[in-house]
Amino acid sequence: MRLGIYFNLTEKWKRESGQNTTTGQKFVASIIAGGFGSFCGNPADLALVRLQADSSLPVAERRNYKSALDAFSRIIADEGVPSLWKGAVPTMTRAIALNCAQLVSYETVKESLTTSLKNSSALTIQIYASLVSSVFTAFFSLPFDNLKTKLQKQKANAKGILPYKGMLDCIQVSLAREGVTGFWAGLPTYYFRVGPHAIITLLALEQYKRLLGVGKK
Repeated sequence: MRLGIYFNLTEKWKRESGQNTTTGQKFVASIIAGGFGSFCGNPADLALVRLQADSSLPVAERRNYKSALDAFSRIIADEGVPSLWKGAVPTMTRAIALNCAQLVSYETVKESLTTSLKNSSALTIQIYASLVSSVFTAFFSLPFDNLKTKLQKQKANAKGILPYKGMLDCIQVSLAREGVTGFWAGLPTYYFRVGPHAIITLLALEQYKRLLGVGKK
């Protein structure tokens, strides 16, 4: 959804203006697409985070979900339907940061290289742009990914108190406990998680657009 909404918006604006979208338009499209797409996907993301984090919790604190479907049903039964959107704000913030870093950098670099490397093929330019985009994507989205994960997997203690009151509190506690660099903990591993994904997704999307004739004048 975040990729589809972004490219539909930017292609619409390109057709209307007859020229490349501005940096501001790219950011607006990234924010709209990232926010809406991640809001719709938050229940699945919540189940994923909890399933992955369960084994790292003490035995007495584990939720022991049997599957994603079991996670959905138990979250609804134990915590209510709105709980499927726990951590929605950090999830949306993370998706917006990821969208802006990935798509704005990719489109901007691709447009710049298309002008400066006129003898290069479109695929070569797309590969260069996607490589740059993968670095931006990992670096700028990791802090928000760390915050999102902490908020989604947190569990109340015996007194019913959660470790974090919200996103701002999570930022303050994390900053005090881990320092600024703590927001980028695990960056190399995170890059190898999202970097190839960013590259493959962008290149595949370009081929799909080419088959549909999108962007041709």
